[in-house]
Amino acid sequence: MKLMKEIWNYREMIYSLVRRDIRGRYKGSILGVLWMLVDPLCQLIIYTVVFSFILPSGIDKFYLFLFVALVPWIFFNQCMTGGSTIILANQDMIKKIYFPREIIPISYTISNLVNMLLSFIAVFVVVIVSKTPLSPVGLIFLPLVILNEFFLSLGMILLTCGINVYFRDVQYILNVISLGWMYLTPILYPRTLIPEPYNQLFYFNPLTVIIESYRDILYYGQAPDMKKLLLSLLCSFVIMLIGFFCFGHLKKHFAEEL
Repeated sequence: MKLMKEIWNYREMIYSLVRRDIRGRYKGSILGVLWMLVDPLCQLIIYTVVFSFILPSGIDKFYLFLFVALVPWIFFNQCMTGGSTIILANQDMIKKIYFPREIIPISYTISNLVNMLLSFIAVFVVVIVSKTPLSPVGLIFLPLVILNEFFLSLGMILLTCGINVYFRDVQYILNVISLGWMYLTPILYPRTLIPEPYNQLFYFNPLTVIIESYRDILYYGQAPDMKKLLLSLLCSFVIMLIGFFCFGHLKKHFAEEL
């Protein structure tokens, strides 16, 4: 509670870091923040061409099936891989001034969340253009799914960025892990394609329920499985708490290692 109160007292700093990250990310580019929409749309076009013409999936409205899962995956992947280096990237600030070190991973996660939320504008445009019916009840649970993914992403950043200060190989290992993680998550395919003996094992992947919940709401037009979603939310919250706990111990020697 003391840490949470201290972080709250530094909320203006979080806001400043989020604004700096969003502005700096697209500084000097012609499209600017429009890259938040262009990047997932380009990936969508590539995957749609591959799985609609070269390797037909047989899934109705595959472009939408993929898009509603691809945007959340991009958010999580950017948090996991890019977030591992944020302490190193801000080492000058860490050495010079005092502030709760948790501010850095929190602000980075929020800036990527803003990126994803803006990308969801393109998702809803595609949903409307494809004339896919949406359930009002399902949409009510969308913020809960987003919160679930936010907890998970923040937990992963807290774990990886702290460890990476001591073991710099972590950032490179995560690039390999993210590639495998994407294919072990039902993003490019429905979970029903997984052989029955291994079907339930996919739920050990914390992203499985999150991706399926996005699909239930935005593709199938129905409410997500609440039992699975609440259990997943609890797991993501625990992962975040573990991240805060580990980060709290690791941050004590950041200045020495940096």
